[in-house]
Amino acid sequence: MTRQDDMLRTAKEVQLGNYAPAPFVLTHGHGRRVTDAAGREYLDLSGGISVLSVGHSHPTLAAAIAEQAGRLMHVSNVFYNDRAIELAEAICARTPFDRVYFCNSGSEANESLLKLARRYHHDRGETKRTGFVSTFNSFHGRTMGSLSLTGQPKYHKGMAPLIEGVRFIDFNDLSALDRAVTDEIAAVIFEPIQAEGGIIVATAEFVEGARRICDERGALLLFDEIQTGYGRTGAFLAQEHYGIAPDACSLAKGIGGGFPLGAMAVTERFAGGLPPGSHASTFGGNPLACAAGLAVLRIIDEEGLIENARAQGEYLAARLAEIDARLSTTAGVRGLGLLQGLVLADEIDPGATIAALHAAGLLLTLAGGDVIRISPALNVTRDELDEGLSILERVVAEAPTKP
Repeated sequence: MTRQDDMLRTAKEVQLGNYAPAPFVLTHGHGRRVTDAAGREYLDLSGGISVLSVGHSHPTLAAAIAEQAGRLMHVSNVFYNDRAIELAEAICARTPFDRVYFCNSGSEANESLLKLARRYHHDRGETKRTGFVSTFNSFHGRTMGSLSLTGQPKYHKGMAPLIEGVRFIDFNDLSALDRAVTDEIAAVIFEPIQAEGGIIVATAEFVEGARRICDERGALLLFDEIQTGYGRTGAFLAQEHYGIAPDACSLAKGIGGGFPLGAMAVTERFAGGLPPGSHASTFGGNPLACAAGLAVLRIIDEEGLIENARAQGEYLAARLAEIDARLSTTAGVRGLGLLQGLVLADEIDPGATIAALHAAGLLLTLAGGDVIRISPALNVTRDELDEGLSILERVVAEAPTKP
């Protein structure tokens, strides 16, 4: 039995079975390459599902984490720490937001948005404003509140009852949104791109209309930028493509470059929306995580990664369109920047296709059940994209059909 076989056996014995990982154990990586316990190398164009904004083991990020670990790792939120202040200031300087709250994950960031919306209206005497409007096919997290906003019933199985007062509408259906926002709605929340839902991009009409409707009726507009933020789409935040600023947004995934970190950013109007004692996170804003966040921003600036994401994203989209035109096993391309999806034809088996890609040495993931998601690190090179796309086309051309 090999070392990898032994580790896989142990994993099945000691880890909870809520995941279904690929049958290999990754042990180390550098840049856009990872290696498993058997010594096999893979090209990683999944980016840890949009988390690895600066790639694996970036020396600047690794050094920042090591330095901070030797200086100060954690203090209670009873005290300020320098790194959290510096990171909050840096995020505010890059966005339309004025205040930042730190947590540890995207689900926590979305929970914070929910609590902000309800508490804000409560403190204004609008106690009946407790409802939310979300979208079908959305994904906002796995905690009970964020799960309640997620418009995919498969994630709700066995988890009822969820929180009350959530109304779901079709994504990009402005007339449905217009009907749903009443004086009982605290906030509207959606992703600029439904990532887990299949890389579905919001229309300008929908985003602009959502801002107008919320302003007219007193509801908050919340964006989930967990997967679309931090340069992923070729802009620091995806909302920049629309020229629309929400009242608050959630951030995570790429914000820490792989180190657990999440955030909620709000405009000054909501600075007092969660007064002392109303919300907290033991580890949120710890110096070590915030040092990682600062290093990610430094790398983004020094290496021009937003510009690279824009340029390589355009190239990736064009190449995927060419592949789609040549293959009968695919059914379209959609996305923005370095968050792209290749839609598989109805008869193709998505799970078997992803397994075949892994076997060919290319790491990618599925979104929406039948969409191959390409979300590499923002410092991916054109040569790496070409290498990965060559593998992708070859494998998908021979993709197995559903049983």
